[in-house]
Amino acid sequence: MLDELLGRAELKDRINELEEEKTHLERRLEAESDRKADAVTARQNAEERVNRLEDRIAELEDRVDRAGDDDGGSLDFRGVSDLRGDRLAAVIDRLESVETGPEGALTAMVDDGVPEAVRDAFGDRAALLDRARPCLVVADDAGLVEAALVPPVAPDPFVTWDDGFRVDRRWFLPTGSFALAVVRADLFALGEYEGRERVATTTFESDVKAKHSKGGFSQGRFERVRDGQIADHVERCREAIADRESDRLILVGEHTVFDDVDVDATATAAVDATGDPEDALDEAFYDFWTTTLYRV
Repeated sequence: MLDELLGRAELKDRINELEEEKTHLERRLEAESDRKADAVTARQNAEERVNRLEDRIAELEDRVDRAGDDDGGSLDFRGVSDLRGDRLAAVIDRLESVETGPEGALTAMVDDGVPEAVRDAFGDRAALLDRARPCLVVADDAGLVEAALVPPVAPDPFVTWDDGFRVDRRWFLPTGSFALAVVRADLFALGEYEGRERVATTTFESDVKAKHSKGGFSQGRFERVRDGQIADHVERCREAIADRESDRLILVGEHTVFDDVDVDATATAAVDATGDPEDALDEAFYDFWTTTLYRV
């Protein structure tokens, strides 16, 4: 059973077949040696074949040894890539075009744990999904498609078999009207978008002390002053977000800060957007609407 799981059983069967062929050729060599000179060429060809078989056997035995040392920890993705923009849209188009028979296409949003139905579909490679989650998993019953994608706007967990993959473009691409707000301790930038196009922008920066100097007031007083400045900044952020036009809100930036903003958001993400407010907004937009694709 262990040999079958590690792929050694098939290799051992092949080695046995090659050993039998080698023995057969060696017997032919013994018979060839008693023949006349016109058998020399055939004998040389047989010797070359035996040498090639010995090399092949050695190679397969080495693979068996390496497979025996593999406890599953070396299991890895066939490939990992980040997708955005037109390339991401093309991949989504391709997934949407897949058609199977009834219940031939599995789609699942995997978050806290890998559902049993997904583990059954992926077998021992389901362990890879634990490393990719939260992710949207797609697979077909013919084994042609086996992948996981990390959606920027993740839906609630689900598992479904259908005649095609359940993929909503709003999970992956900037579509329709939405607002994206970048909140840092000293910076705020909010863009309102129609798809990829930014149609309105609100930005400001606040004077927040970055570090305590050696002189002046105490460390404790410095921290109280800084906390007050951040609180004032967060209140300004909250008011600016409330004044937006779009209902759908994406909130990104520093978790410790945007958690204090305490507003309902379609999605949140920590991003390391730096620079002036508009540059930070462009960088955050680019980072947020990026999907990692795992080929399982």
